[in-house]
Amino acid sequence: MSCRAICFVIMPFGRKPDASGREIDFNIVYKDIIEPAIRDVGFDPVRADEEVNAGIIHKAMFERLALSEYAVADLTIFNPNVYYELGVRHAVRPQTTVLLSAEASRLPFDVGNLRALPYALDRRGRPKDATAARAALAQRLDHCKRSDEPDSPLFQLFNGFKRPEVDHSKTDIFRQEIAYSREFKTKLRQARGKGRGDDIAALDAVRAELNDIGAVEAGVAIDLFLSYRGAKAWDKMIDLYHEMDPVLQNTVLAREQYAFALNRAGQGEAAEAVLRKVIEDRGPSSETYGLLGRVYKDRWESARRARDIAAPVWAEQAIEAYLKGFEADWRDAYPGVNAVTLIALTDAEDPRVARLAPVVRYAVERKIERGSGDYWDYATLVELAAIAGKFDEAEKCLPRAVANLREPWEAETTARNLALIRDARREAGKDVARLEAIIAALEARAAA
Repeated sequence: MSCRAICFVIMPFGRKPDASGREIDFNIVYKDIIEPAIRDVGFDPVRADEEVNAGIIHKAMFERLALSEYAVADLTIFNPNVYYELGVRHAVRPQTTVLLSAEASRLPFDVGNLRALPYALDRRGRPKDATAARAALAQRLDHCKRSDEPDSPLFQLFNGFKRPEVDHSKTDIFRQEIAYSREFKTKLRQARGKGRGDDIAALDAVRAELNDIGAVEAGVAIDLFLSYRGAKAWDKMIDLYHEMDPVLQNTVLAREQYAFALNRAGQGEAAEAVLRKVIEDRGPSSETYGLLGRVYKDRWESARRARDIAAPVWAEQAIEAYLKGFEADWRDAYPGVNAVTLIALTDAEDPRVARLAPVVRYAVERKIERGSGDYWDYATLVELAAIAGKFDEAEKCLPRAVANLREPWEAETTARNLALIRDARREAGKDVARLEAIIAALEARAAA
């Protein structure tokens, strides 16, 4: 295990908008500036897992904030978790915390007098001169090694303010846990690469080695949880959720994915109850309503196959959930395209299709133009083109979708939606040969 000093990184993850609406790619900021600068001065960087930073404040997070010898905090956007964690850090460490902020970002009043190292961004929200920013950060960290000047406002303002003392054995345990997390994250990554069938057995082996899931660091538990999702091991996801620490169980991420697994395992009513409770507790979101829409959509499909008179009711409930999801966040096209597809399938003349489809397309195209498009964005363009009968366009978008595929179930979901469109076209006496070929390509990827 490395005995180098640990530098904990407090920052947002992925692409996030700043106060002006400009989207910033914080993963690239970390990769091109922060991580290499930390290594340049001989420290080991440790970045909080995205799930932890999304609100799982528990023992491991406080240990990272209190026991890491150094910390870097990016204050570019008004992320409440980042500012909370910085506050904890300033309360327990008098020095060795370095602040960063993108140029032209205005810091809130309470931290406006602190020295934040600026870095430049290009129009895509990526570092403009990463080399210079990396060197400046490395220089600031190197200065921290040789200075005992407080950078915490608490220790600067209050004479005699004392930091909490932690014995060395606690620090040693902290280091061991960080090495443990990295070790198991590597094992999980290797398990996911085993291939269909073998990956579940490999994931089971990692799970057995972890032993008590309730005592495992949140990031590792969530990694295993989502790895089972990638392997379509729904029952194992459900079992794992029940073994998690209660704090982790109660997060939106864990509850949403638990509901996802319940629905895929044929427990739609239980999934609906979980998602309704999430909405009641945390308010509407595109993800929660998108998952709820899928629950109702599955019921509609089942009722439709059985020629159940209640089928239209489930369709309307699914459409309503998808529309609420899209209205919760217009940037997330997933619930939007599902609403469009289901409306078109149940009533091709419904005027909502003509109103909604261009909005969904615009949301996706803007996201792709900003460089943050993923599988679902390209799959949305394929689906919208298929609904409109524009198969040249659908075939053009398909390779991009496949190239961005992350997990087999994603292709399976799109193929299933396109199959519904195919069936509707077939019933209307329209040619479906080209649509069949697109579906076959996606099903092949899902089965790979």
